[in-house]
Amino acid sequence: MFVAEVLIQIKLPGCSSLKEKRHRVSKIRDKFGKQTQVAVCESGYQDDHKLSQWSMFVVAEDKVTVEKIAKNIESDIQMSVDGVIFRFEFNWI
Repeated sequence: MFVAEVLIQIKLPGCSSLKEKRHRVSKIRDKFGKQTQVAVCESGYQDDHKLSQWSMFVVAEDKVTVEKIAKNIESDIQMSVDGVIFRFEFNWI
């Protein structure tokens, strides 16, 4: 069993309220929260409407699968969230 943490920080240019922020980043929880191999939470900047931080833990039986899921997370967020990823970390646990 292999476990990795994925930490993503996103800038939300033009975002003017927490309500708008929640709307713009809700796709992250909706999409990745349903995957059985991924645990997801908003882990920082909860009260800042211009920034968002997400921590995800990926679990799989082999390293290749964990790395593949992590790459998919990054590309899916880039395509689906109206924001800019300014920090992406991948750490084995």
